[in-house]
Amino acid sequence: MSREDRREPRLALVASPTPAAQAAEAEMRQRYEWTDIANADMVVALGGDGFMLQTLHAMLDQHEIRPVFGMNLGTVGFLMNEWRLDALHDRLARARAFSVAPLRMEAETVDGERCSSPAINEVSLLRETRQTAWIEVSVDGRTVLPELVCDGVMAATAAGSTAYNLSAQGPILPLGSGLVALTPISAFRPRRWRGAILPETARISFRVIDPVKRPVSAVADQREIRDVAVVDISIDRSIALTLLFDPEHALDDRITMEQFAV
Repeated sequence: MSREDRREPRLALVASPTPAAQAAEAEMRQRYEWTDIANADMVVALGGDGFMLQTLHAMLDQHEIRPVFGMNLGTVGFLMNEWRLDALHDRLARARAFSVAPLRMEAETVDGERCSSPAINEVSLLRETRQTAWIEVSVDGRTVLPELVCDGVMAATAAGSTAYNLSAQGPILPLGSGLVALTPISAFRPRRWRGAILPETARISFRVIDPVKRPVSAVADQREIRDVAVVDISIDRSIALTLLFDPEHALDDRITMEQFAV
C-alpha cells in the first residue's frame, strides 16, 4: 500500500488548563488537523500524569475509549511521552501500545449509599481525622488481617505501582505481571506488616471498624467517597485502556528501570 493510499488516523486533542499545556495546544492546532473524541481514532493529551488520568476517566464516563498518546507538559510525566511539536504522525505510527485493565471499586458508605468507580492507578483508603483508621482486610472472602491500624491502605495496579504505592514503600510491579500490590500507609499495628502482592484475580475487601468514630474515605485515583463502611476491589476485565508510547520511551521499560533508581 502506498503512502498516498494510507489514511492517517483521525486525532482528537485535549490539554491541561496550565499555561504551558495551553500554549502547546495552540501550536498543535495550527500544525495538524483535529476532530472530536467521538469521531477520533486516537487522542493526544497534553499535560502531566494527573491530566492523563483525568482524560482516561472522562473517556470511561462517556463510553468513548480511544488509544491515548500523552505528551508531558506537567511535572513528572511518567505516563507521558516527551513534548515535541514535529513529526506527530510518524511518532504515532511507530508508537508501542500498552493495554491497561483498571481496578473497579465498589464502596458502601455509613449511610448505605453504594458507589462504583474505576481506578487506573490505585484505590486508597485514608483516615479523615486525627484518629487512626481501623480496617479489616479480606482476600477472596477470607479475613487475612482482622485489624489493621493505620493511616490508610491501598491496592495498586502495575501501571500505578510507581506512583502513590511507591511513595508508601510498596513494591514496583512489572507491566503484564498479572499482579496487584496491597500496601499499608503508616501501619501502626501489625507494625511489621509491609503489605502483600496478590494475583489480579484476587478480590480485596476492606471493612472499616467503627467508621463513625474513625471515619475513612476511599479514593479511586482522584475520585473520593467519604465515610465509607465497606470497599470491595477487583480488576475490571470488561474494560481495556490503551496507552501509546514512543518505542524508546515505553512504559514497560520505564517501570523496570524504576526498580534501579537511586
